[in-house]
Amino acid sequence: MLHILFIDPLTKLNPKKDTTLMMAMTMKNIGIKVCLLFEDDFYLSNKSKNIFKLYHFTGEFQEDGAYLKSFNLGDSELVELARGDTIHMRIDPPFDTRYLRYLWMLRYFTTKGIKVVNSPDGILRFNEKLHAYTQTSSLETYVGSSLEGFSQFVDLMKQDHQDLILKPLDMYQGYGVEKISIRDPKLLKKFTDKIKENNGAIVVQPFCPEVVNGEIRSIYFKGQELGSILKVPKAGEFLANIAQGAAFHAIELSNQVKAECDKISKELMKEGVDWIAYDILGDHVSEINITCPGLLVEVSYAHKKNLAETLINNLS
Repeated sequence: MLHILFIDPLTKLNPKKDTTLMMAMTMKNIGIKVCLLFEDDFYLSNKSKNIFKLYHFTGEFQEDGAYLKSFNLGDSELVELARGDTIHMRIDPPFDTRYLRYLWMLRYFTTKGIKVVNSPDGILRFNEKLHAYTQTSSLETYVGSSLEGFSQFVDLMKQDHQDLILKPLDMYQGYGVEKISIRDPKLLKKFTDKIKENNGAIVVQPFCPEVVNGEIRSIYFKGQELGSILKVPKAGEFLANIAQGAAFHAIELSNQVKAECDKISKELMKEGVDWIAYDILGDHVSEINITCPGLLVEVSYAHKKNLAETLINNLS
């Protein structure tokens, strides 16, 4: 059985700490047959064989067993896709038309006996932010492009909050996230500008001051927690994104938060969504990342264990 990691071009990735490349090297070291598939070589043909141009690779882990010391693309090989093979959907968001096309195409392959992780149907059905907002612990949230609806939301938030967060519905790693005073005279203009920038609905939430103390990333696979870290923003900043300079260390989930993550994970497993990365702010699950869950390298480093091995051992 072949494992195919469907990924972005290497030029878009940071090989040293990329979750997918960590997975690839771990699989290879274990002895699993694994190759890389890039967007330019992905297609489907419904009346003939699907023969992909797949790439071999070499690399080496640093002594910590999490970060990569080196990663090198090798020769390509034409390989016919066979029933029982597994494609790992590891294309980064944004969840745009390009991304949607790939999910439709991957869904076709599932009808031919190819396993896809995570399930295209599951990714199609659950928006990473909106599904978090259905949970009882979720923050008060506005999603839309209605100026009237936004104004009503702002009036309600003024009673207890000083600032708002405006962010895209379909981005990742903190891109496009802005903080603005709830009493800023340019607030309505900022909202309409954000709508234009994102071609439609955006997310608006009250700013939670506790974010300066950190945001949790917890990684789950098949209903089980692999590990969690606390991401702490740089001094004077509010974005707890490691890609933008946040520090991190291992942490244990509270019983309340763990129970909620356990529940969501078991529900999503029924939809073929096995791999989940939760973002947790205080006691609130703020995002349920399923498109291309990341930070496996950092969580592994913090817990001093290659968690990709644990994930791989539970793939079947």
